[in-house]
Amino acid sequence: MEGIQNPIHRTVEEVFSDFKGRRAGLLKALTTDGQKFFLQCDPEKENLCLYGLPNETWEVNLPVDEVPPELPEPALGINFARDGMPEKDWITLVAVHSDSWLISVAFYFGARFGFGKNERKRLFQMINELPTIFELITGNAKQSKDQSANNNSSRSKSSGVKPRQSESHTKASKMSPPPREDDESGEDEEDDEQGAVCGACGDNYDDFWICCDACEKWFHGKCVKITPAKAEHIKHYKCPTCSTNKKMRA
Repeated sequence: MEGIQNPIHRTVEEVFSDFKGRRAGLLKALTTDGQKFFLQCDPEKENLCLYGLPNETWEVNLPVDEVPPELPEPALGINFARDGMPEKDWITLVAVHSDSWLISVAFYFGARFGFGKNERKRLFQMINELPTIFELITGNAKQSKDQSANNNSSRSKSSGVKPRQSESHTKASKMSPPPREDDESGEDEEDDEQGAVCGACGDNYDDFWICCDACEKWFHGKCVKITPAKAEHIKHYKCPTCSTNKKMRA
């Protein structure tokens, strides 16, 4: 199992990358590698834990001997309950504890690397864009996404405008990307568990977003060189592409 050595500076993106790698490993253990995982959790063995590793792999192992350990420890003794309940319920229980462990590891790194309030907030928002392992195991992630899209559609139709902030705060900064809505065929353009992406760079994580009133695409403020202060004085914003097209038609 990997820990951290000397305290050194790490970015939010690096900690989030570690989180995604461990999460991917845990998902493999509980889904595609489910039978292998089941067999390794022998109730006759000592207390076992499920570890997700940053390289998207997993391992079932005994807890480390160090007290306190280098990283927060996962749920102890998951093997003892393996044959004491239906397999599906056991997998679901392990998924819940795995989600808790992932959060504790991520925020342990945040504390160890000296993240401030804004960095911790940004890290949690990035993590929160992804469905939990529990949601994926139980099938609740798809349902939650569909309900969100339906609610956005209903609000848009009832108000007659696209769902965004009131006029006085139309261009105010957004701390998370706007939700991606399903296309007219009812199928998701991507099933990658992400929100909407910037119309300029294609990424979806940033603190400040602005919406083009012409094409209705969202952009990172830094990608279109608009600051929150400048946005407050813009009544009708047009992205560089729409502005260029208007000049060409003229």
